[in-house]
Amino acid sequence: MTLVYADILRARRAIADATLTTPTVHATRLSLQLGFDLYLKLENLQHTNAFKARGALAKLLSLTEEERATGVIACSAGNHAQGVAYHATRLGMRSIIVMPHGTPFNKIKRTQDFGGRVELHGETFEEAMAFTHELVAHEGLVLIHPFDDPIVAAGQGTVACEMLEQVPDLDAIVAPIGGGGLIAGMAVAAKAIKPSIQVIGAQARLFDAVKARIEGFEPHFAAASLAEGIAVKAPAEANLALIRDHVDRIESATEEEIEAAVFDLLSAEKIVAEGAAGAGMAVVKALAGELKGRKVGLVVCGGNIDSRILSTLILRGLVRDGRIARLTFEIDDRPGQLAEISRMIGEAGANVIEVIHQRMFQSVALKQAELDVVIEARDRFHVQDLVEALRARGFKLRAEGA
Repeated sequence: MTLVYADILRARRAIADATLTTPTVHATRLSLQLGFDLYLKLENLQHTNAFKARGALAKLLSLTEEERATGVIACSAGNHAQGVAYHATRLGMRSIIVMPHGTPFNKIKRTQDFGGRVELHGETFEEAMAFTHELVAHEGLVLIHPFDDPIVAAGQGTVACEMLEQVPDLDAIVAPIGGGGLIAGMAVAAKAIKPSIQVIGAQARLFDAVKARIEGFEPHFAAASLAEGIAVKAPAEANLALIRDHVDRIESATEEEIEAAVFDLLSAEKIVAEGAAGAGMAVVKALAGELKGRKVGLVVCGGNIDSRILSTLILRGLVRDGRIARLTFEIDDRPGQLAEISRMIGEAGANVIEVIHQRMFQSVALKQAELDVVIEARDRFHVQDLVEALRARGFKLRAEGA
């Protein structure tokens, strides 16, 4: 596969009428926290809420009339699937989308809503892709690969063109890496437009195949990642070659860092981002010391995070920030104790979310009870002040999340 800047410009002209020029916005609160100007390219606002719609459309538009009549097939954990299904339906083509088991339900449903026929197969992307090739041979469909295709990569590269038009003085761009199509296309475009710009790749530590290949170590493939959109074990060889030539460095992020970064984007900038974008944000945070005084662009590559995961992530983030805490009391089993505790919590300006009162198990003495009170507070210092006040009043308790 060869990919040059002219290919990206050609793809940009082709997809212009049916894709959104998404905004690149200054992240005011995060910039203050990080100590440099951070700009967010909001591809979560793209059609199907992810950048993948760009490359999918570029490839679909390149097909012959015979190929369009045959129909297309794609293998994807979700975002490429939605992009292919949306644009194939819009262009009058049938589409089959193969997804691995465990793909978030919202991505499956939205792909079906866009007109794609979903086939679930395998536990990993690689297993699903093997089944996809079987269907290609059996049904004669045209494969729209999520990243191992120069036209798809060219479509993704249009993200960099827009970013550097919107913020020409960016010093660095950070983009997530799965199979490598996004960063390969973006790096080719960015270096052609502004050779001095630094291009930084971000991977999940559990799926750091590209970083491992570039730096020569064994990848850390492990359990499922929050960043399932970039959980790829076998990146495209052609993309690896482009990454070697055009990407300055690749960093990886742990699951804890990715989770915290997704929460940061939501709480600080009110932006819903999926795990792949969280990996990029986590790398930005990790490199904050090196990026001081620079203008940095981050691709918020998608916003298709499962609502159940998002709700749990928010609660865990509030606990991590000390805004939700659990107070466990050992109290005498007599009337009025709970009322007194509730009164003190309310007077301190905190809010009771949940109360669990138990006296049946033998972890407490017969004439005592254990009381769990989950509270919402301003921050961990607020919780600490409340705990001190309760202890001064004579209550015996321990606090979690403070």
